[in-house]
Amino acid sequence: MFGEDRELSVAIVYNDDVLSYGSIISVYDGTDEAITALTDDGVDGLRQMLVARRSTNDWNDFLEDVVSDPDIIARIKAKSPRQQSDAYIISNRRKTLGKP
Repeated sequence: MFGEDRELSVAIVYNDDVLSYGSIISVYDGTDEAITALTDDGVDGLRQMLVARRSTNDWNDFLEDVVSDPDIIARIKAKSPRQQSDAYIISNRRKTLGKP
């Protein structure tokens, strides 16, 4: 999602303290099974959270505060900032060009 590591996005979504109430819903398929989904507000919140990286230290602090799986944290930290997120790169390009 958003050019992000899938496991990172899932870890963020499953942290109850990150996205606002009502941003995450359970969708039932008629059986006893359900999937977790994001509302439009949840998608926007997740996108804003992922592109709001200001420095490597801030990003690492965010990972440690939000993601509970140390393997995911280590894997994401091992990537260069450029590899960590296409969404981050696109957002910064847009800011540089003065686009929203």
